Amino acid sequence: MNTVSDSRLAAEADAVPLCVDLDGTLVGTDSLYEAFFALLKRHPLLAVRFPLWLSRGRACLKARVAEALPLDPRKAPYAADVVDFVHGEKAQGRTILLVTGADERVARGVADHLGLFDQIMASDGITNLSGRRKAEALRRRFGPRGFDYIGNCKKDLSVWRQARTAHVVTASDELTRKAGEVSSIGRVFARQAAGLEAWLGALRMHQWLKNLLVFVPLLAGQALFDASALSASIVAFLSYSLLASGTYVINDLCDLGVDREHPGKRRRPLASGRLLPSDGIRLAGGLVALALLLGLFLPWSFGLVLALYFAATLSYSLRLKQAMLIDVVLLAGLYTLRILAGSAATGIPLSSWLLAFSMFLFFSLALVKRYSELFTSEMAGGKGLSGRGYRAEDVNTVVSLGAASGFVAVLVLVLYINSEVAAGSYSRPALLWIPCVGLLYWISRAWMVVARREMHDDPLIWAARDQLSRWTILICVAAVATAV
Repeated sequence: MNTVSDSRLAAEADAVPLCVDLDGTLVGTDSLYEAFFALLKRHPLLAVRFPLWLSRGRACLKARVAEALPLDPRKAPYAADVVDFVHGEKAQGRTILLVTGADERVARGVADHLGLFDQIMASDGITNLSGRRKAEALRRRFGPRGFDYIGNCKKDLSVWRQARTAHVVTASDELTRKAGEVSSIGRVFARQAAGLEAWLGALRMHQWLKNLLVFVPLLAGQALFDASALSASIVAFLSYSLLASGTYVINDLCDLGVDREHPGKRRRPLASGRLLPSDGIRLAGGLVALALLLGLFLPWSFGLVLALYFAATLSYSLRLKQAMLIDVVLLAGLYTLRILAGSAATGIPLSSWLLAFSMFLFFSLALVKRYSELFTSEMAGGKGLSGRGYRAEDVNTVVSLGAASGFVAVLVLVLYINSEVAAGSYSRPALLWIPCVGLLYWISRAWMVVARREMHDDPLIWAARDQLSRWTILICVAAVATAV
């Protein structure tokens, strides 16, 4: 008798359909936000239509975005444990539905890719199938307690209230408790809440080393011990660093699909799914707001440079990073803007010598970065840089251009040492030959290291970690300070 009873119970369980949510449940992302940023990157001018689409309802916005550029189901960060569970239920003969607030084009793409779902229910451009609307649609179709549902957020409580069993994907015990108050708890797919490491990783604080360039005008203008100029430079550094982190987050949001194909970048918090796109939006907005707030304590010219940097970085993230050579010219310009920001914050004027030197030097370093990415892509089996304008056969050209630009920077420094400007600015200009030789050594060594495929970071980050580079920089700075 027990065997018959158990079989009947199993058959009844199999007769109850399993409904699976998409965003945050089956995939560790939000398909609307991800498609939104991908579309913004590919067609920036469409941004003017977003408010119009949204005014017609969230379902309309989802439909228009999905119509223009739907989520690529092959690149989505699927939750392996949820997929395995659904596979198991499918193997037992259960009817599986993908029930999502995402647009039906997105849902259909995921369903076709996975091959797990018998039916889909999704937003159709008129009705946004989320929260209470989803609950009501499922209740009408299957009746109260006539389905099981896998969800992940507070909006799903209304759906679980109508479900026989609530399967919960969450990092919150509170959500599981609330789901248990309205339905029977089934499987709990535990998620680890995004910790401090993930949030700090999105900031890329190691990149703040680049922003030390705002202190260059202090060194060049022999004002290292000017308290007013030094404090202004510190505020400029903090403001610039916060803004840079905000733009890195925006860049990561625009590059989610590309980063997931990169051997190293796929581990970034947003690309890996440890942070959701909505988290990234809030983080970027907060960082930019804090940067602008700090900028109010400095001259208006600093705010102008800050705005120029933000606009240039957005242009780089949305479009120009895909343009061969234009991207490295812009990167070199962004480095130089940091020096201009230091000048604007302190009022210390910059010479044309310093600006010329910085452009050639940073153009060389930007090409070092591209060369490093090219061979990393080659080692991963690629034929070039995904989402960029470079191919594997460009490697030798990149080396030639980068090394030549680095040596031109050394030449500019040589000419400066022998100029009347240097003679009038330094009491011992001959000591400037020490940083000249140091730069020649460091540029040559950087290209040797990258050619040996031993540099896997941004060149400035590598320099901060490399002992010989640190000693070279220290000696050069000491020589400049002594030459005053």
